[in-house]
Amino acid sequence: MARDLYEVLGVPKDASADDIKKAYRKLARKYHPDRNPDDASAEERFKEISHAHDVLSDPQKRKQYDNPMFGPDGMGGGADGFDMGGFDFSDLFGSFGAGGAQSRGSASGRSRRAQARGADVAVDVTLSFDQAMAGASIPVTYEVDEACPDCSGSGAEKGSTTHLCQECKGRGVIGRNLGGFEVMSQQCRACAGKGTIIEKPCPSCAGVGLRRIRRTEAVTIPAGAKTGTKIRKRGAGEAGVRGAKPGDLIVTTHVTPSTLFSRNGDDLEINVPVTFAEAALGAKVQVPTISGKVAVTVQPGSKDGRALRVPGKGAPHIKGGGHGDLIVRIRIQVPSTLSDEQRTALEAFAKLDTADPRAELKK
Repeated sequence: MARDLYEVLGVPKDASADDIKKAYRKLARKYHPDRNPDDASAEERFKEISHAHDVLSDPQKRKQYDNPMFGPDGMGGGADGFDMGGFDFSDLFGSFGAGGAQSRGSASGRSRRAQARGADVAVDVTLSFDQAMAGASIPVTYEVDEACPDCSGSGAEKGSTTHLCQECKGRGVIGRNLGGFEVMSQQCRACAGKGTIIEKPCPSCAGVGLRRIRRTEAVTIPAGAKTGTKIRKRGAGEAGVRGAKPGDLIVTTHVTPSTLFSRNGDDLEINVPVTFAEAALGAKVQVPTISGKVAVTVQPGSKDGRALRVPGKGAPHIKGGGHGDLIVRIRIQVPSTLSDEQRTALEAFAKLDTADPRAELKK
């Protein structure tokens, strides 16, 4: 006659679920075959403990077991094999502490959910400098999986049914013992990690639930985008398996350089040519910006390379509003040819200019 399952675990009949779990862990460590090599009795004891936990840790099975009609066999005495009945074995061996081996892989439920979600799709787009400054709606074309229309993404032929995978008990992963109390979670081969078995796969998608299509999405590029800016469009990526949440579309921008402006963060810089006379006497010059022209004052005696800052005329801030600044760099132009009148005037100026520009070199 099979032993009472509460007796097997050494707990009272009114033991809590937490007490049952603690008792199982303690006994499983003690009688695990890896700790008792070539000990047949320990292996049998481990099977008995595992079966007891399988029944008593499941509320429905425990309720049936406690019903006298089922008797102490624990619903058929299914203690053969190492079916953990939903218990994540990595949880047991991952809790041994510093002296024990560590488990690999994620918990079964989290693993299945992560696998079910659709993958993100990464796409690069190229846009002009003007588009990046003003913002734009760019059509992006890419290939993606979507739910099969013939089975609505279920993977099952219309009219057919699915059932729980008996290999992994619907978890999608199974525990593989690597020895030395190290357990690795791996995808269940029977159901390919889905947790369910399809009786009749959809002929259109071969049971995958997905089909490959070419899709075009309009993506809004924010004003002020630069090379490397990433825009995420939620739900526009790969479809999730069997109705799970889809992935996202992630667009990375590449901006064609401007012929007028260079960029440093959200500040823009432009080189503005001025004549010798404008630099010496001072002048007001019209300077282009990304939103029209602005008048800039060149102070008398300005040297080549002098920087003038125009606040708020740079690139738009992607977040928070506002703009960077425009840096106007003065570039004095020297004429390559002179008319007779210009030459005469410059020669007269040279006679009047008594300052030595190379005085510092003579020290």
